[in-house]
Amino acid sequence: MASPCANPPQTIDPAALRAWPLPPPNAAGDKESRGHVLVLGGAREMPGAVILAATAALRAGAGKLTIASVAQLVALAIPEARVLGLRETPEGGFTGEAMAALDPLADKVNATLIGPGMQDEVATAALVRALLPRLDGTAVVLDAGAMGVILHPNQGGKAPFRFTLPVLVTPHAGEMAHLSGKSKEEVGADPDRHARAAARQWNPVVALKGARTVIAAPDGALWQHEGGNVGLASSGSGDTLAGLIAGLAARGAPLHQAACWGVALHAQAGERLAARMGLLG
Repeated sequence: MASPCANPPQTIDPAALRAWPLPPPNAAGDKESRGHVLVLGGAREMPGAVILAATAALRAGAGKLTIASVAQLVALAIPEARVLGLRETPEGGFTGEAMAALDPLADKVNATLIGPGMQDEVATAALVRALLPRLDGTAVVLDAGAMGVILHPNQGGKAPFRFTLPVLVTPHAGEMAHLSGKSKEEVGADPDRHARAAARQWNPVVALKGARTVIAAPDGALWQHEGGNVGLASSGSGDTLAGLIAGLAARGAPLHQAACWGVALHAQAGERLAARMGLLG
């Protein structure tokens, strides 16, 4: 089925999702057939972010998981994963040696999530710039500090910055304000316009998160989702969403579909948790 997109935005609801199913797993397939996801992130002060994201990628159905992080203790938290230990700069970024460790993986993964728990925006942007050309043919999700490549493109003065590979970015209103130079209030007042403008200018799929999440594609297609609850607005929630999207992309869903499904699944999980545990905490 063609993706359910239109202007004005297509609402992501159960009927829309039933009409737009995810790639089904091959009943006779092995773990390779459900895709290999790489999660890159986790400074020493923030190891939990990469654990949440990687766990979500597995819950989304990815068949293989590799984590690259300076926080090697994540290997104990997620025994299913292969964990590559990277070195950290004093500012909480990755050293230049990280690229040499990651390069051999580039041809072996189906989806890559970069950003959860990464602190040094400038160092992270340098790593993203070096890694993106090696990820041609791979679904790339940039979250948190990894989105800073938009502000630190190192393009020799070329403007505006544009991605040349399929990429999804996952800003909330504050991050979109930081990336676009607008105020958080401006973004919140008209998220549709800002999501569309970012997708058109930078050329990624944009998932602009909020109580009403807007997903914009570079071709102008727009989706919206309302659901979940205020309890999802907490530390680690965005890391979990980014991991869900990466896991769905590893299974073969296009980035815009993985984002729409990921947002809906994340919200539904929040509603079920609230019913069991309460709205907050």
